[in-house]
Amino acid sequence: MVKISIVIPLYNKEQYIKRALCSVYNQTVQDFEVIVIDDGSTDKGAQVVKNIHDARFRLISQENAGVSVARNIGIKESKSELIAFLDADDEWMPNYLETILRLREKYPYAGLYATSMKNEFIESMLVNIEEESRNLVPKEGLLLNYFKIYKKGHALFGASSVTIPREVFLYVGGFQAGFWWGEDVDMWGRIALKYPIAYNSQVCAIYYQNVANSAVERKKPVKIHPFVKTARETLELGQVPREFVNDLTEYIQFLEMFTAKHDIKTGDRDLALKLLARSDIKLAYKKKLLRIIVSTSIKNNFPNLAEFITIINSRQKKKS
Repeated sequence: MVKISIVIPLYNKEQYIKRALCSVYNQTVQDFEVIVIDDGSTDKGAQVVKNIHDARFRLISQENAGVSVARNIGIKESKSELIAFLDADDEWMPNYLETILRLREKYPYAGLYATSMKNEFIESMLVNIEEESRNLVPKEGLLLNYFKIYKKGHALFGASSVTIPREVFLYVGGFQAGFWWGEDVDMWGRIALKYPIAYNSQVCAIYYQNVANSAVERKKPVKIHPFVKTARETLELGQVPREFVNDLTEYIQFLEMFTAKHDIKTGDRDLALKLLARSDIKLAYKKKLLRIIVSTSIKNNFPNLAEFITIINSRQKKKS
């Protein structure tokens, strides 16, 4: 049995997939298999994969069904007890698998193994974390309360820096199909409710945000974040450990606000207005949503005024 299976969902990422595959080739650990799931691409990304003549690499094609279905098929087809994920437009540092396997050896009962990432704008996902939350993040060790960190909007890892044991998927289920927004965050949350998370703060992966067909830039409103639904149902069933309840409740509010921010920018204010009317939503979140509603309205209806305000704000920041 191979040490680790690598699942790569592929959808119209022809110009990036070679970079991702090369980063796998360059790993210090070479005992792996790679399963690329072509999710109905209309470009030549699948051909790039076919051009690799290595028995460790497999290509599976399906009609377009979304990233969750693609990942679930990859999990089903994998042969290892440890499954790593890499998006087709991201890449790993050469020591990613080595770091993950060390975490697995040290913390065999963890439900998820992850490292930090960087992108075009920051050198580490930890760079903007405030001191109170940073003290909860080990250099290498276990995250015992994921929700206490994430409730403040801090992300420690992403889909391309996560590896999960097969037995965990059997217990918590696969990725939720039908969601394109937050389906990965929903998985991390479901795992965090049941298991500790093993984490290394070293940057071992690169997340590329400014790429073609990025889900981050999709202008489509979202009715509900999938983990908001998951968390509410789990709370109602009384299945949340008591020490997580308050932090989880605050995290739900953060995800609702975060989703409403996205919706406002797509032109849909419904969720934001519902949150503004609720008495349980933090005042700070309401103020933030009101600012976004106003600024988006000015930008859409008075572009010259919006540009003037941007210039003034930029000058004030330079002075400060």
